[in-house]
Amino acid sequence: MGSSSLPSFIQMSSTCSNPQRKFQHGMILSRRDIEFPWSFSSLPSSKVLHKSVPLAASIAILLWSSPAHAGFMSGFSGIESVPGPQLPQIDFLNRLNEENQKKYAENDARFKSSPLLQKLLEQSKLNKEKNRQAIENKYCIRGAEWGVGDCSAEGMSPEEKDKFIAMLKEKAGEK
Repeated sequence: MGSSSLPSFIQMSSTCSNPQRKFQHGMILSRRDIEFPWSFSSLPSSKVLHKSVPLAASIAILLWSSPAHAGFMSGFSGIESVPGPQLPQIDFLNRLNEENQKKYAENDARFKSSPLLQKLLEQSKLNKEKNRQAIENKYCIRGAEWGVGDCSAEGMSPEEKDKFIAMLKEKAGEK
């Protein structure tokens, strides 16, 4: 490596222990070579500073942040409140739509007045009442056996209690 071809301030010092980092006349130095008379970690207030900066930032964010606006959910109108353009009306499509609406209304009325639908609605109503009564009977029998609720047989003698429960089961259609 010829030193005569390089300028004098770039030529490497022969006394340097790390030739990649130090050049002659101190033009480029490593971080290890620079020493400051003080550092931030040696200051007594540095620990307080390290702990108080995040706290101050959090408080600033909480106090000075504005709420986000969420469109119609927050009371602010958005694009959904702007009416769209008026579409052209086509007479043929309007007549077709009216005819279809009349057909649908007639079919609905005919279906609602059909004897089959009336029969099914009546059966549904009867089944609902029957199921409700069966559930009430089941819980009344259970309450009488356990001695709780409206059908309790708590104050009866054992013979009266057995007769009462047998009567409830017969009424409910059990046994």
